Amino acid sequence: MYKKLFLFLVLIKLNLVISSYSYANNQIETLAKYAIVLDYQTNKILLNKNSEELMFPASMSKLMTAYVVFSHLSSNKISLEDTFRVSEKAWKKGGSKMFVEIGKRVSVEDLLRGMIIQSGNDASIVLAEGLFGSEELFSMEMNRFARTLGMNNTNFRNSTGWPDPEHVTTAKDLSLLAISLYKNFPEFMKYYSEKNFTYNDIKQGNRNPLLYKNLGSDGLKTGHTEESGYGLVGSALRNGRRVIIVVNGLKSSKDRSNEAERLIDWSFREFKNYELFDKNDIVFDIPVWLGNKETVPLVLNKKLLLTLNNKQYRNLKLKINYKGPIKAPIKKDTKLATLKIYLDKGEVIEKPLYSNVSIEQLTFIGKLKTKLEYLLFGESIIN
Repeated sequence: MYKKLFLFLVLIKLNLVISSYSYANNQIETLAKYAIVLDYQTNKILLNKNSEELMFPASMSKLMTAYVVFSHLSSNKISLEDTFRVSEKAWKKGGSKMFVEIGKRVSVEDLLRGMIIQSGNDASIVLAEGLFGSEELFSMEMNRFARTLGMNNTNFRNSTGWPDPEHVTTAKDLSLLAISLYKNFPEFMKYYSEKNFTYNDIKQGNRNPLLYKNLGSDGLKTGHTEESGYGLVGSALRNGRRVIIVVNGLKSSKDRSNEAERLIDWSFREFKNYELFDKNDIVFDIPVWLGNKETVPLVLNKKLLLTLNNKQYRNLKLKINYKGPIKAPIKKDTKLATLKIYLDKGEVIEKPLYSNVSIEQLTFIGKLKTKLEYLLFGESIIN
């Protein structure tokens, strides 16, 4: 860490520049009609194909159904041991099933497993009706959560993803939902990595093909209807780094499996996360005028992590902007400068830099001595 920090400080102090930086390379083609691949920690989009175009999510909608249920569990409004009654509507629903029995009461945990692992439409409806009395009211809650998560191009009409011309989302919105699930409800994400679940003496395997490959995958959800094609929201974790992918509009389950696997391998192979500075690492020292210290160290208020390929890391370009010297007194945690990170195509990331210490003004005698030295010898921290 010290060697890395020393290298950055030397390069910055010499010319405040370390060359150029681009995300434009290392792109990959995909058969998916809609796709997005991003890094979980940095939110950096690695692949973007029609990710903001409206599409039908099919059973990937059940991620939001789970989000609503997880929210109620986290706030202790319900427990995993609570039971909900199976309505005739839930029992009769077609498509993938958990095979609950009409009139029976089923635990929330079993219903979650039936929905997540078996993709049961019946389980989804039982959960929706158990929480809000009707699937229609539950859908309103799904949309409320969607707005709070920034899923501004999403509209849910049911809890299952059953075809409806107004039941739409985007690949980008689904990626936001996946990230929010991992961030907000880590204690419940174990269900998405379970490979099978048995209910009512019927054993069904998880429909997520990524779980059966050596990819580090631990979720999330597949979807398919005639209108949507084959889709998948996937996640993989390797050496502490998580990648989220969304693909949809594929022609077959084989294409879905192969494309998702290929995109995950590509994202881990071509990109890595580089920690440039940790929180409170000294990025630069700038001169102080008439202070009891000659310079003030500048720090970031949080870790600076970038997702880059090897070439991009080698050509990284940083610059520090400030108006100096800074006149004392200076309070700790005062914003004094800006760290600029130059990307390709003119994109620039700006991060504020803060004083790491407080600096007091010189006494009257100290000020006088400093000013005299500047007048007599031309030596000053002003440069």
